[in-house]
Amino acid sequence: QVQLVESGGGLVQTGGSLRLSCATSGRPFSPYFMGWFRQAPGKEREFVAAIKRPIGSVQYTDSVKGRFTISGDDADNTLYLQMNRLKPEDTAVYYCAADGTRSAVIPTNSQRYEYWGQGTQVTVSS
Repeated sequence: QVQLVESGGGLVQTGGSLRLSCATSGRPFSPYFMGWFRQAPGKEREFVAAIKRPIGSVQYTDSVKGRFTISGDDADNTLYLQMNRLKPEDTAVYYCAADGTRSAVIPTNSQRYEYWGQGTQVTVSS
């Protein structure tokens, strides 16, 4: 079994920054894609960013481009999301996701990812 555990969420003011981390544990696993999704109250889970490993190709949803940076440590399959210039609309539970199935295109559909963390709350106050 593969476990993903997020950390780093919290309460921050508009314009502030947070860095989310996602640690992988359990059976040996080499994810081909790792990503971040978020879900705000009353809304569907949405794609935020993902990275193809080990190549390093990345993709972001338009609303976070230029503000968020996804990165990873291939040595221990740790994933990060640096979030800068946060806005109230970034408030959500953020989930780490991973999948080992190869494809040419970075998937943005949550159903494409097999493994999920429990989520970490990010709240941006206005």
